[in-house]
Formats: sequence, structure tokens, C-alpha cells
Amino acid sequence: MTTRREWLQMVGAGLAASDIAGRAASARQDTTITCPGLIDLQVNGFAGVDFNDPATSPAAIAHAVEAMRATGVTRFLATLISAPLDRFSACARAVARYDGAALAGLHMEGPYISPEDGARGAHRREDVAPPGGDDFKRRQDAAGGRIRLVTVAPEVPGVLSLIEQLVRDGIRVAIGHTAASPQQVRDAVTAGATMSTHLGNGCAQLLPRHPNFIWEQLSADELVAGLIVDGHHLPESTVKAMVRAKTTARTILVTDATTAAGRPPGDYMLGSLKVRLDDTGRVAVPGQPNLAGSALSLDRAIGNTVRFTGLPLADVLPMATTTPARYLGIATSGTIEARWDATTHRFTVTRVT
Repeated sequence: MTTRREWLQMVGAGLAASDIAGRAASARQDTTITCPGLIDLQVNGFAGVDFNDPATSPAAIAHAVEAMRATGVTRFLATLISAPLDRFSACARAVARYDGAALAGLHMEGPYISPEDGARGAHRREDVAPPGGDDFKRRQDAAGGRIRLVTVAPEVPGVLSLIEQLVRDGIRVAIGHTAASPQQVRDAVTAGATMSTHLGNGCAQLLPRHPNFIWEQLSADELVAGLIVDGHHLPESTVKAMVRAKTTARTILVTDATTAAGRPPGDYMLGSLKVRLDDTGRVAVPGQPNLAGSALSLDRAIGNTVRFTGLPLADVLPMATTTPARYLGIATSGTIEARWDATTHRFTVTRVT
């Protein structure tokens, strides 16, 4: 317990209130934490279940939901990546057959993204396409109206008018898998985009130093930033700098988890893609440099974020609970109890109610 003398010494040292709370908490090496259930806005699959497989059954999704629940996740968006209309529709219908409350909707990541190598990430070039005609309407109809978030690249022809339409319909729009100019990012924000999908990923390896779309998104107060904090997608220093730039109030932790999450190293499927989980926890298409989702769980993302940023747990937890809930316009669900080890930065869920 922090004494009054210690408290005054910390205040006298000019520490911010959050730093004071962090130091006080760090003195307790093992603490029991109670918080709202975790919310993940980007889940391609989990525990051997692939949401991008049209043959996935409600029972299989229920299995993935229970596996996520064991890590503290009580609500999530099932993410469907770029795919032709027929395959996307089949996957959307398969996911929509699951009627559990944990499924808060669908995140449609593509196909309205950049076709360029690097920016496209692991999405297949043949699956990328601009919006046209009633393409989105047909996808939304197949999903039973459950698409809640759409990731687009601002530079794709027709995307700006689509953003305006989606916003009018109450659907959130994120910027991702892009090679946009700073002005094109700004145009997307003006049209109504409000999030950056896995900021710092889904882009070319080499960018101009200063005028580029990462800086533009970091500086845009209108955008919250989704970050994959698994140690593979972003270096520790990058996570620290990005959280400082966006602030904790505009940072959301996501996993981009695939069917490999919660499974041993080996080969798995992400839709039509064969991906490999290696011994380091990295998921990629064999023989290619691009990452292809992750094997991350949200409880581990919380611990990693505390370790990478130096922020107290109390500042990081909202990034995986109330902030994504507020962004999506939904309520948190359930309560979790967890052990927090300040030495190892392990956040271990012990009970979900």
C-alpha cells in the first residue's frame, strides 16, 4: 500500500496521475482485477475454426466463442476478408446462422482495398475489387444486415461515396490495406471514416518519411486506431509511440486472430489461403513475407501493451473493453475476473460471468 509520504514524493517528482497509479499498482506483484468483458473487433477465426470457410457450422462457431470466452472475450466481430461475392455471401450466411449474443456483428475487411503488393497484405489480388453497382447491398443482404464495420482503402475508385452511404446507414468505416496519399486519407475522414484498421500494417514496407498515410491517420483525432500488439505486427517502440499519439482514449486493441489462435504451430487455412503458425507465434503465408492475421488472444494483447508502453493496467484495459464498445455503439457484456502479475505482465482470466 502506498503511504502518504510515498504519494507526496511521487507528486513532488512531477509524475502524471496515471503514472502515480501505475507505480502504486506495480508494488502489488499479483493482483485480482475485475472489469467488463473484453471486446474484439477483428476476429477471422479462433481455436481451429475459420469464419472465412463457408462450411463452418454454428456448432463450430460456438466452440470458437467458448475458447475466446476463456480468454475474457465476451463480444466480438467476426471478420470476413476479401472474397468474391459468392464466397463472401456463403461465409456471411454461415456466420449469421450462429445466434449467440457474443457475436456483435461482422467486420467486412475488403474487397474494396488496394490491389498493390504490401498494401494488400495477404489478401489475394484476384479477390480485391472496387465497389460497384449493388455489391455491398448484396453482401449485407447475405449477412442478414449484420455487417457493422467495413475496412476500405480511400484511394479505391468509388470508395468515398460508399463511405458516405455506409455512414448514413449507421455502419462504421475504417481505413486499411491502403496506399493512399495523405489527402486521400483526409477525404475519407471527411466522408465519415472513423477508424484505422491494424494501423501500421497492411501497407508497403517503404514509405515517404513525412507525407504518408500513417502520419495522417495518427494525427487525425477523428480516427480511433486498432492495434495488433503481438510483437510481430508492430515493434514495441512503435506501439508506444502510436498509443502516445492517438492517446489511450482513441486506441483499440484487436487480435486479427485466425484459426491458428489457441492452436499449436502448424498449417491452417484463412479462407482460401494456406497460412503457417511458426514456433515464434507468427502467422504468415508460407514462403511470403506478409503476415496473415495472428495467433494472438486479447488477454495477451493487454499484457503486451502494458509492457510495451509502460502504461498502468488501468489505462490499458479500456482499450479492450469500454473503448471498442463505445466506438461500435454497443454495451459491454459480462464481467471478468483476472489475475494480474505486474512482474511478468500476465493477465490471466480466472472467471467470466
